[in-house]
Amino acid sequence: MTAGNGNAAAEGEIRALIEDWAKAMRAKDVDGVVSHFTADIVTFDLAPPLLSTGVDADGLQAWFSTWPGTLGYEIHDLKVTAGDDAAFCHCLTRLSGTKVDGEKHEVWFRETLCLRKIEGAWKIAHQHESVPFHMDGSYRAAVDLKP
Repeated sequence: MTAGNGNAAAEGEIRALIEDWAKAMRAKDVDGVVSHFTADIVTFDLAPPLLSTGVDADGLQAWFSTWPGTLGYEIHDLKVTAGDDAAFCHCLTRLSGTKVDGEKHEVWFRETLCLRKIEGAWKIAHQHESVPFHMDGSYRAAVDLKP
């Protein structure tokens, strides 16, 4: 992990929050994951729709159930910029695992998180995940890229 700019104490708190959130993702702990979100989180997930608002614990549980065992969820090259009550960070994330049908998956994607400090605690208010797409006219997602 690489140091960012701004409020060093807030940056440390945010890095700890993101590690705890990633740990909850790996364990497929729905309550642990959503505990780090604001109630009105805005999400741009890899999966449709284009935009989601609010916490969708049921949808997350349904997605987790498609992965038996633990889930590979790694945060790489995290950069954090934090002020007193707002922050943003970006990283590369590696998602990996085996689906219930036995097919193994691995994808790297870009992730941006925006956070707000609410009642003394940092919460993720916006999550944006994306993969590049091929500009050759096929518009295929470039899910085979690695850092």
